[in-house]
Amino acid sequence: MVPDRQIIIRVKLASCGFLENITLARKFYTLYKLCEEQLTKQVHYDFGLRNILSVLRTLGAAKRANQKDPESVIVMRVLRDMNLSKLVDEDEPLFLSLIDDLFPNMAQERGYHSQLTAAIAEVTEEMGLVNHPPWRLKLIQLYETQSVRHGMMTLGPSGAGKTSCIHVLMRALTKIGLPHREMRMNPKAITAAQMFGRLDVATNDWTDGIFSTLWRRTLKTKKGENVWIVLDGPVDAIWIENLNSVLDDNRTLTLANGDRIPMASNCKIIFEPADIDNASPSTVSRNGMVYMSSSGLDWRPIFQAWLHKRPQFEHQVLSEVFSAHFQSICTWAKQNLEWSLSVLE
Repeated sequence: MVPDRQIIIRVKLASCGFLENITLARKFYTLYKLCEEQLTKQVHYDFGLRNILSVLRTLGAAKRANQKDPESVIVMRVLRDMNLSKLVDEDEPLFLSLIDDLFPNMAQERGYHSQLTAAIAEVTEEMGLVNHPPWRLKLIQLYETQSVRHGMMTLGPSGAGKTSCIHVLMRALTKIGLPHREMRMNPKAITAAQMFGRLDVATNDWTDGIFSTLWRRTLKTKKGENVWIVLDGPVDAIWIENLNSVLDDNRTLTLANGDRIPMASNCKIIFEPADIDNASPSTVSRNGMVYMSSSGLDWRPIFQAWLHKRPQFEHQVLSEVFSAHFQSICTWAKQNLEWSLSVLE
């Protein structure tokens, strides 16, 4: 039996106080149906019921925060912002045109986080990075995703700026009075027993693993301090399926010795893989996705950040040389040479 999503959406919208719930539920349902049919098939796309419910929760919060705004504008804004972060480059124009068709004559202004944007600009300058607009947009999208999800994935190839994105966002949030710190580990570098813990069959002794130790530590953090557990490495079905109870609404880590450790309210879990080909659809649906494309961070901002570290007298010469020749040399090399390392487009 397949649940009737349109009725579920309508009931949830009505419970959040939306008066135009019949029309808006039809538009919401139609948009997701068209996205499933027309967008490219990507492993990390999820337009199922779990995603719908997280959007509806956000709609309720947005309605309470912006009571004077028209209901259709609130729905359009939330649907756009919560789905745009996971789309690949070729799907973005199609998705925005679908939004335009379903919500005509509405200006698609961005929701601005002026205080956070100013803090991001300060932090990027302190870290010697370049405040590149497409990359900054991904920072805002990650911030919006972590506001409504406790499990997230920053997805994209190496060199797309995933780690820097997380570090800059944490430092910017700390700067505006929301202290954040991270605990980082590579789950692929260790076995499942080393990660979650091992029960000795002979003596019945329990030895905690690295992840379960970090998990217990988050429950002892100071009040007001936020902790992000970052799992930096390839996603593998062996260990990520053990986290399903953490990522769904139970928010509980269940260990082999029978311990059930709840998730701290100030804790988030972030995955940082290059791809999720080995993850099941249920795992994908439990996470908020932020897709970081290689085209969002081309060679120019990387060159500018490197140039800041060079002596001042070199700046003009290097800028002229790179601007004149780098692109043509790179194109020639791609066409005629075999790369020893993978190079982003």
